[in-house]
Amino acid sequence: MRILVTGVAGYIGSHTTVELQAAGHTVIGIDNFVNSSREILPRIEKISGVPVKFYEGDIRDEKLLDEIFVVEKIDAVIHFAALKAVAESFDCRDEYYAVNVEGTRTLCNVMERHNVTRLVYSSSAAVYGPAESDLLSETFALKPTNPYGETKIACEELLRERAEKNPVWSIVLLRYFNPVGAHASALIGEFPKSPANIAPIIMEVLRGVRPAITINGTDYSTPDGTCIRDYIHVVDLALAHLAALDWTAANTGVKLYNVGTGRGCSVKEIITAFEAASGRMIPAQYGPRRAGDVAVVVADPALINAELGWRAARSLKDIAESSVAWITKNPRGFEN
Repeated sequence: MRILVTGVAGYIGSHTTVELQAAGHTVIGIDNFVNSSREILPRIEKISGVPVKFYEGDIRDEKLLDEIFVVEKIDAVIHFAALKAVAESFDCRDEYYAVNVEGTRTLCNVMERHNVTRLVYSSSAAVYGPAESDLLSETFALKPTNPYGETKIACEELLRERAEKNPVWSIVLLRYFNPVGAHASALIGEFPKSPANIAPIIMEVLRGVRPAITINGTDYSTPDGTCIRDYIHVVDLALAHLAALDWTAANTGVKLYNVGTGRGCSVKEIITAFEAASGRMIPAQYGPRRAGDVAVVVADPALINAELGWRAARSLKDIAESSVAWITKNPRGFEN
């Protein structure tokens, strides 16, 4: 198929593109490089041996999207493009709604005009509130603690409404937990312009960019006092998109899945894993809790395991080792 990947140069978009190409699909990408690098595109081609047809621009640019759908004869869309930093979303609420929600609305309007109604949407576990049990299932209450999570709920509702009004739509909503790790080639990995998540911050410590990692909150009701999260290898997450895409080929309506491992790992545990992978001590300092953080966020992946046959296969050790290999080979990210 011919798949439009929005946010193609992003962390998850790039890894998913590699897996789509490996499965024989043609990828047409769009990105505005707000939090990514154009240098990732030749690296994708180096991995797969297949170039990515690419358009530079914003998903709110309706004219550009119309051009892409006319020229490229798109069959389906995987929609990653969004602003995604939880802390930043408090200061930039309006921008987050404009990009994440209105951008999704614009994309859907154009898709419908061109009779393309197959969509895999990048949602987030940020839609959930404090854990109601050890594992979060898709039926748990939606109580986001930050504007970023609010935009993801708004997009999910927008997409459900679209499918209700036009039953030919086939949409899969994937609520990610915490993507980490890098491709086995060490050619692509996570290198955000403004690191906000734990793995790229750890890698800045390993690169000597910052002296230590700050652990925000050590008084949570967890075994070691630090937050527990479900960390999923980015390649496993990429493969979940292919399983979701397959579902859209044979079904209509809307399906919702958590995408995680079902195993929790504390901040201190992930630091220890990166120390083992790098053979170096990672200095840590302690700070206050961050606004919007909750103690435990771990997926219940039973539904996606059963219905799509997808299951996370890579371990925390795999995550740490692939991340360290990536940053060791690419200490300046995509500028090498």
